[in-house]
Amino acid sequence: MTVAVLGPGAVGGALAVHLVRAGSSVVAVARPATAAAISRHGLTLELRGSELQARLEATVRLEEGVELLLVTVKAPALQPALSLVAQSHKVRTVVPLLNGIEHLEILRARFGAHVVAGSIGRFEAYRISPTRIIQTTPSPVVSLGADGEAADILRGAGLDVRIDDERRVLWDKVVRLAPLAAATAITQRPLGELRDDPEWRATLEAAVEEACAVAAADGASVTPEAQWEILDTMPASVTTSAARDAAAGRPTELDAIVGGVVRAAKGLGVQTPTLERLLDEAEDRCRPRSR
Repeated sequence: MTVAVLGPGAVGGALAVHLVRAGSSVVAVARPATAAAISRHGLTLELRGSELQARLEATVRLEEGVELLLVTVKAPALQPALSLVAQSHKVRTVVPLLNGIEHLEILRARFGAHVVAGSIGRFEAYRISPTRIIQTTPSPVVSLGADGEAADILRGAGLDVRIDDERRVLWDKVVRLAPLAAATAITQRPLGELRDDPEWRATLEAAVEEACAVAAADGASVTPEAQWEILDTMPASVTTSAARDAAAGRPTELDAIVGGVVRAAKGLGVQTPTLERLLDEAEDRCRPRSR
């Protein structure tokens, strides 16, 4: 089986290591400097005190046919990243593991019915160099909107793969991530501190409830209670890539994650005052300041 990873950052790189070690042939599709570094050094994943290493091919443009294309770029980079994939008909299945809900339409416009909705949850990892990733949580949960070859490949790499309704796959993660991404970007505090702060917990509870109402209006059955079962059992140290990007002065996914929920709410006639306030405050906090 040949798997291409479009965007071998923290998520894509970690998955690439697991796939290679399980016997899949993996090709990373990346910008020239990253592709060159991976070709020379492979990828190293730090996980629970161990270093897992993988050698894999890397390219700046995918020309060959693959059974599975994992799209793991960040949302703002999706459109330019698609130019790195030459011919859509050579890709059998496309699984996007992006944050947000609006990318599926973009990918289906390019790849049509080859796209299977996907999401990755209960997972935190960050990249410290183009070839080294630190995974701080156990094996992630990958949710897919259909069973089949892609699910088999990911299961073969030891991942916890769950099949669910497509709308739930899209919404189940974002209803908790949207509030958390905004809150961590604003405060630069981890989940545990926000959970234990009565004011912030109340804000997060209101925002999660609003996001679940939007999901329900879009046909996805997700509940605040189920989301808090997850949030209350996640490690206290968990933060978000939006917070890390904000701290580093990089572009964030706040518009794709929180903005996507707010735009869906407006289209569906659902009120989201807490999410809108959090989005405004987070974007204001992340806006570059003139000197």
